[in-house]
Amino acid sequence: MDQVFMQRALQLAALGREWVSPNPMVGCVIVHNDLIIGEGFHQKYGDAHAEVNAFNTVINKDLLSESTVYVTLEPCSHFGKTPPCADLLIKHKVKKVVICNTDPFPQVSGTGIKKLQAAGIEVITGVLDKAGEELNKRFFKAHQTGLPYVVIKWAETSDGFVAQKDGNSLAISNATTNITVHRWRAEEAGILVGTNTVLTDNPQLNARNWPEANNPLRIVIDKNLRIKGDFNIFDRKQKTLIYNLHKNQIDENLEFIQLNSDANFLKNMLSNLKRRGINSVLVEGGPQLIQSFFEEQYYDEIRVIKSDMVLKEGINAPKVPSGIPLVKKYSILNDQIFIFAF
Repeated sequence: MDQVFMQRALQLAALGREWVSPNPMVGCVIVHNDLIIGEGFHQKYGDAHAEVNAFNTVINKDLLSESTVYVTLEPCSHFGKTPPCADLLIKHKVKKVVICNTDPFPQVSGTGIKKLQAAGIEVITGVLDKAGEELNKRFFKAHQTGLPYVVIKWAETSDGFVAQKDGNSLAISNATTNITVHRWRAEEAGILVGTNTVLTDNPQLNARNWPEANNPLRIVIDKNLRIKGDFNIFDRKQKTLIYNLHKNQIDENLEFIQLNSDANFLKNMLSNLKRRGINSVLVEGGPQLIQSFFEEQYYDEIRVIKSDMVLKEGINAPKVPSGIPLVKKYSILNDQIFIFAF
């Protein structure tokens, strides 16, 4: 039964996918005599945590002292934007707490569990832990390595081209697939492109085709500040970072960030993003930028959209590196989607 109720908690946690970053997705289920009497999830960054939302749905609070609380991540033990959830569980004297994953965040990492145990609450950990790690792989990767989780995505024709021979872009994937791409954007903390993509495509880099989406941070690599003029990345409509080698400057929500050297540029940029609370990045740049991520091995997942379009000549698509397994394949109308991940 522990796995059944934890599975429900994981389902709830996933509902916060587009809204809680840089926090993890967390779900909570409260059970009394094998019946769910309360449940909730972390809905938005800065708002109440899953445990608080679950406790608020319990009608008869007297049952809490004989109840088991299932939570997908170790209850926090520190004051952040909200009070410690461990204190809430202790206050209501719950009987038992079942946890999916220990929190990798240094200010928590085991202290929430110890606090509960010191209060006489039985604690069980590791229930469906692999599923929990998969759900919050971005959060775990960022806190365990100091670098964001990197997803690389491109669309290519059936004969392996991403653009026309002269470099001009073309619509490769269908309209329905594009909606899916905008959902992908909404699920990541940042979206990244390079200089050539901006100059050629003038992208908006938002999730406008996904209803009520949380737009990602726009990230542009423009080492020598070649992008000038009336491009969409300068419209101030969403937070935008431009990494370069020449200047630091802030103008409203447009920020230029100077890195000291071209050497280790990607690593220094990714480290800087993590320090800013960006736990995941979707790379939608051109073949040259994508190849640089491949060469320096800064990628965790690759998504390839392959259409039935035949171009015959053009700019070659990147090649998926060897050693990263295909984990999922499906179709959206005439497009095939290939997902590779470690």
